[in-house]
Amino acid sequence: MIRIDRLRPAALAVATAVLLAACGTPSPIRQPGLPGPVADTPQGTQMTPEMAAAADTLTRMAALQDRLYRVAAPLLIDNAQLCTKHARNLLGFTAKNRYAYPGVYNEAAHLAFGMDERLQVTGVLAGSGAAKAGLRLGDALLAAGGKPLPTGPNALSGAGAVFAPIVASQAKLPLSIERDGEPRDLSIPVTRACGYGIELGNGDNVNAYADGSRIMVTRGMLGVARSDDELAYVLARTMAHNMLDHPRAQRNQATLASVIDNLTRMSPDLAMINGSAGIKAMPSNLDAAADRLAIFLLARADYNIDAAPAFWKRFASAYPASVANGFTANHPSTAARLTAMELAIEDVKAKKGSKKPLVP
Repeated sequence: MIRIDRLRPAALAVATAVLLAACGTPSPIRQPGLPGPVADTPQGTQMTPEMAAAADTLTRMAALQDRLYRVAAPLLIDNAQLCTKHARNLLGFTAKNRYAYPGVYNEAAHLAFGMDERLQVTGVLAGSGAAKAGLRLGDALLAAGGKPLPTGPNALSGAGAVFAPIVASQAKLPLSIERDGEPRDLSIPVTRACGYGIELGNGDNVNAYADGSRIMVTRGMLGVARSDDELAYVLARTMAHNMLDHPRAQRNQATLASVIDNLTRMSPDLAMINGSAGIKAMPSNLDAAADRLAIFLLARADYNIDAAPAFWKRFASAYPASVANGFTANHPSTAARLTAMELAIEDVKAKKGSKKPLVP
């Protein structure tokens, strides 16, 4: 939801469960966003240079997150049918209050963006039930199913306890909000989607990670993906590794989870990702399988599949395996991978031409 920071790992899981959960199962999909800057800071307070810098950091990171989640949305929603083990019913929105941010970022969120004790919508997943119901960025959450939602430092975990039983038993969530000082009642339909957590990695290393339940794309990788189609390819093949259970098969889950936990922090330990960060390189046959599935995921979400092989060639040339803790080091460039992509593209086009389901 809101920006980059995210709470620490434990609190993070809570935030995720709270606002996108459904059917009693927490969903890790999150969507970013911050309310617009407020015209004046609260009376008796002062925006210090440190707070202004923190607010600027939040704003810049939010722009990256906005792009990441916008590109991820159709991949998650349009491929729910293929996420047999990880499909979830989601509410499709996220929310935070000022306590979602530690230290100076707490004050920056409060003074610069007007975030207070109440949970406030910080993101709406494109194409979700929340988007269709008209939920907007900045809406304050008042009640769910007629039950008041908690405020303060523990609002996220408390809200989860309110949402879970309602969404587990109903197709829609009755939600009371406040917008522009006026109360409103909405009915939020649940949305079926792949329930993978989508994370922004706060690091300049050019990589993407999958730990079985989450997908992380680093700030560095976002800077390299020139178009949304290229970013969608990175997301799709990382998502494919989770769908094919590769992190567990490679016994990489714990290592990858620790890397993701670290890079979600506002101030990650960058020494932790020196060298390979303990991550084993993916065997070429597993990488090829992920590339094949990724082409289908892209096609089902209406992304351009023809550019994927060219992007991988360009990327592997610019960031070879010799770059420590880079994407190609973990996913070596091989002829088998390019062949898998090209064959998958032919398969997708043949199925489209004969009007057959886009299923690998």
